[in-house]
Amino acid sequence: MAEPTAARAAGNRLVEGLRAYRLIAAMWIRSTMAYRASFVMTTAGSFFANALDFVAIVLMFSRVDALGGYALPEIAFLYGLSATSFGLADLAIGSMDRLGRRVRDGTLDTLLVRPAPVLAQVAADRFALRRLGRVTQGALVLGWALARLNVDWTPLKLLLMPVMVVSGCVIFCAVFVAGAAFQFVAQDASEVQNAFTYGGTTLLQYPPTVFAKELVRGVTFVLPLAFVNWLPALYVLGRPYPLDLPRWTAFTPPLVAVACCALAGAAWRVGLRSYRSTGN
Repeated sequence: MAEPTAARAAGNRLVEGLRAYRLIAAMWIRSTMAYRASFVMTTAGSFFANALDFVAIVLMFSRVDALGGYALPEIAFLYGLSATSFGLADLAIGSMDRLGRRVRDGTLDTLLVRPAPVLAQVAADRFALRRLGRVTQGALVLGWALARLNVDWTPLKLLLMPVMVVSGCVIFCAVFVAGAAFQFVAQDASEVQNAFTYGGTTLLQYPPTVFAKELVRGVTFVLPLAFVNWLPALYVLGRPYPLDLPRWTAFTPPLVAVACCALAGAAWRVGLRSYRSTGN
């Protein structure tokens, strides 16, 4: 009886967290929509600011025919997958990097006394709908790449497309949560967290052939960002895998995402238990 009870309690906490997240995010969305012109301008600014990254890649290809053996549509495919997955994660819980500030100034205490899970409150805090600009830009590049690629589409490859985006989003969310958990200890580590989130998505926008094998091993076996797009995308493109990995690893991103969430959740619980208020 203990196991079903524990599972039921965990399920209730999850439902409670999702409900709290939805309510807080809805509050911030209503606040954003009160100034629609500002929302449109900031969303457009986010769109064009992120578009400059892809413009730089296009300008690079005005001088070269291939980068690491990959043509522009293939690079755009990697870019679009990475940008879309990360954009969704950034939209959902991008506010996690504010946790260090709350730990330093003591405002985290106000979240602890509220009848809602702390993780849901931190994730939904200052929910920024303008981040849809990043998602839209990444999705447009991905659509352009799919229209230009010469791929022999099979049912497995078609199924892999939404799986890549969703699994990549979940993996990035886990990295956000793990980075926030580290801030319980470091207190001022938002830039360290950004190196693995924003830096990670920039890394994945380029093929693994342009990086040293040590770095590729690191983002495959240590921080498994390679499962966001590299491994499944190379299967779609029919490209050889880095590190001589087996072909079936292209279908493991959902499992990796679940494992990352479990580890990030454990890290969050340890960090939250170690938190000591700043006092008065």
